[in-house]
Amino acid sequence: MANLMITDKDIHEDNLRYIDQALSELFLQTDCKVLIKQKSGRSVMIIDCPIICYDIVKAEVDDKCADVIVVNYKYEFFKNVVRPEGLNGKERELLLTGIISADLEEDKRYVTDKLKNISEYALDGVYNFRLRPLKRKWQEIAEYIPTYFVKEQLKDFMTFLLEDKKKKVFVDGVSVYDSHYRKLIRSRLLGEKQELNIVKEIMLSSCGEVELDGHIPKEDEYYLKEFYGGRITITENYFH
Repeated sequence: MANLMITDKDIHEDNLRYIDQALSELFLQTDCKVLIKQKSGRSVMIIDCPIICYDIVKAEVDDKCADVIVVNYKYEFFKNVVRPEGLNGKERELLLTGIISADLEEDKRYVTDKLKNISEYALDGVYNFRLRPLKRKWQEIAEYIPTYFVKEQLKDFMTFLLEDKKKKVFVDGVSVYDSHYRKLIRSRLLGEKQELNIVKEIMLSSCGEVELDGHIPKEDEYYLKEFYGGRITITENYFH
């Protein structure tokens, strides 16, 4: 067996729970054994993996650790520096989600490259010491965010952030799925008790098209139409 270990601050245990849930099917298929525990003020995830499956599992772990950085850590970064007036709490959260999603895939490639040669991941350490150029980039972006929004400006700004996306996602009314019909759960990295989770999940998928196969909450649907407009298709099941 080979071993992978992921750690983070104890208050960030949900980051490890995200990795575990996102990769649960892979862990089952590859007979990996996973343990999550608290030790000395840190949350620790230990993955015991059959050597024959190590490279596959390592690549997927890299991918999900990168998700944690470019969603959870990026969210916390912008939450502290972007506080525009003119928005209610929900709209501010959508703005932060949009900022995260705008160059999420580019950021993720950068982070994944920094993870390739390690097997013990201290996520907060990676963020603080290996990603300084990325944090400088985020700071530069923050300085360009308007300090005040009216509703129409928010719509235009969000449309601009999302306009170059190409992927398509599917929504069954409860959950969001990618083109391979894998359930997407990145929005959980934004913290507990989040509202507008469906529209946030769609935004974090880096998609450009949305297919609705069932009714979603009215508020989610409102903002989805505001930001995605004519890039939404509706199936027959939506009307049943």
